[in-house]
Amino acid sequence: MTEEILQLKQALEESPENMFVRIMLVNKLMPLPDTADEVEGLIQGGIAFDHDNLALKELLARHYYNQDKRSACIILCEELRPRVNTQPETLALLARCYVEEGDDEKAMNLYQEIIAQHPTFEDEELDGRFRLKTAIPDDEEIDSLFSKPDISFQDVGGMDQVKREIDLKIIKPLENTELYASYGKKIGGGILLYGPPGCGKTFIAKATAGEIKANFINITLNDILDMWIGNSEKNLNRFFEMARSNTPCVMFFDEIDALGAKRSDMRQSGGKNVINQFLAELDGIESDNEGILIIGATNVPWHLDSAFRRPGRFDRIIFVPPPDDTSKEAILKIKLKDKPQENIDFKKIAKKTVGYSGADINAIIDIAIEQILENAIETGVPKPITTSDLLQAIKKHHASTSEWFTTAKNYAMFANKSGLYDDILKYLK
Repeated sequence: MTEEILQLKQALEESPENMFVRIMLVNKLMPLPDTADEVEGLIQGGIAFDHDNLALKELLARHYYNQDKRSACIILCEELRPRVNTQPETLALLARCYVEEGDDEKAMNLYQEIIAQHPTFEDEELDGRFRLKTAIPDDEEIDSLFSKPDISFQDVGGMDQVKREIDLKIIKPLENTELYASYGKKIGGGILLYGPPGCGKTFIAKATAGEIKANFINITLNDILDMWIGNSEKNLNRFFEMARSNTPCVMFFDEIDALGAKRSDMRQSGGKNVINQFLAELDGIESDNEGILIIGATNVPWHLDSAFRRPGRFDRIIFVPPPDDTSKEAILKIKLKDKPQENIDFKKIAKKTVGYSGADINAIIDIAIEQILENAIETGVPKPITTSDLLQAIKKHHASTSEWFTTAKNYAMFANKSGLYDDILKYLK
């Protein structure tokens, strides 16, 4: 027995009501072998002096757990659980006891409560069982997240204005790095694509990466949001760090409004923290975003927090309308290129598909093919796709963009002080 322990015992004999000395002695004795009875006696003796001493009761809970007295540990920890100053380590003991009793749901709910109150707390055993890991992936995992799209702008039908904007913002800087650097212009930045669903926002993002032969990461809501407080921010940072290590890189955030909704509409601080983290990553406050292009896409730009539209973040905001007739012809030719066809009047089809998105054009092609296959099964004679087949398909499908423009028009007319929605008004004219 060490001299320090002997001195503590002597001091406690002289002042048995001195809880500080008693707790120090218990902490010294607890790791030693064959001291269990002495430790419990010291703790119980202290509680007799001070029945409401939280530190002693937490020591007793830890002692019960170490001695495999699970029932006694649970009873005591459940008594301490409602108290404001109970240490997360003590509550974690209770969660472990629940696990050992086979009640994982009760243990997970308690651990979530612990993390909510103490965001930086970690318990290796409980983390391994319940909590998602947020470590930076190894090289193999990183490779699985990146892709090198094999499409380019040549595969994108129409969208000439969008392609011009991206060419100016991304492609030209990569081709003329020294010229742009002389004017203090960085390579990369943010572009926000908005418009009705199905008009090719995701496709143009992939084509951009393919055009500049860059790495591409398609980041979804499920990749970021996490049930544990603080983990969503870590996940977001992880993706940005991977992109920074693999430039040039295109980061694509689809439905970005779900990650960057207006903070004024949020009741919970968790969502606001994710937005703040996102803004900090876009600013590159602690890291260099040179060589990273962040493309966000949304169908509802009016739900996006205005902070994202600040210059230096998503400083190019591009309206992606439904394709015009020329673009629809191009899309039809691309989609039908490898399919059996006969004398298709692309101009006629384009004129008959007013307000159709790229997805709508895909839909009528699918409808036409299904009808042809159905007939081929009955007759045993397959036939190529014709103009008539596509016109019949158009009668069975209506433009999916109409509802979107009804809503967008209201915002463009009555909530357009910044001029953000001017392109929508021009298109509607």
